[in-house]
Amino acid sequence: MGTIRVASLLLLAGFVWSQAAHGAEAAGTTVFTLRNNCTHTIWPATLSGNSAAAVGGGGFELSPNATVSFPAPAGWSGRLWARTGCVAPPGGAASAVEPSRLSCATGDCSGAASCTLGGSPPVTLAEFTLGGADGKDFYDVSLVDGYNVGIGVAASGARVNYSTCGYAGCVGDVNALCPPELQMASGAVAEADAAAAPAPAPATATTTTVACRSACEAFGTAEYCCTGAHGGPKTCGPTKYSRLFKAACPSAYSYAYDDPTSTFTCGAGAQYLITFCPGHQ
Repeated sequence: MGTIRVASLLLLAGFVWSQAAHGAEAAGTTVFTLRNNCTHTIWPATLSGNSAAAVGGGGFELSPNATVSFPAPAGWSGRLWARTGCVAPPGGAASAVEPSRLSCATGDCSGAASCTLGGSPPVTLAEFTLGGADGKDFYDVSLVDGYNVGIGVAASGARVNYSTCGYAGCVGDVNALCPPELQMASGAVAEADAAAAPAPAPATATTTTVACRSACEAFGTAEYCCTGAHGGPKTCGPTKYSRLFKAACPSAYSYAYDDPTSTFTCGAGAQYLITFCPGHQ
């Protein structure tokens, strides 16, 4: 995707969350604004890594073009991701009052509607540590656990230095480039949006790639998983598979030690827009 296209996405992002971010910044609160830019419904999920605070309730449904905002406590650390192809069992529809079951084709967190566990790979992750070293926020988008949808993270705020608070993310469609040995496929007639419709007529075995596995998940070797003899930055480097991810998503983690071009920092007071499918997938 060209520079002009990325710039236009950032301008749209700034318009969407500017008003909510202004009030939060004045109150010293970090607000995450999640926008579904996909052409299909997703079920965003959150997982806290250092506290019991389930920001955003741990998970919810988000229709195409919809936007949801919620605060995160000071010092919060955790991850956000999109679940796709989710279906609630009969009598188990998601509720903000009572947790329920939710089965998802990608990013599933052990069948829970409100996640208390991580998403099942392959899944694209947005990772945050708020108020880390020197009081700065650290954030990244990671493909280390594979890819299901694109994610973009942009910072905003009166005190934000845009020359240092970079745009993290994956605008490219990795599923379209995924090699056969990493593809996670699903029958096209088994889409979640059709689950409640009358049974379709028999169809051919057409499939679509719903996610792209990491080489670690696919092959389980130390070279790809950065374990054992390859368990450090000096012995675990990029592979042909991580290079494919990196080519599609230059500002996202492609393997465990892909730090120099993949971790972003921002000063205190920043607000964050997380856009799913920033490239209109």
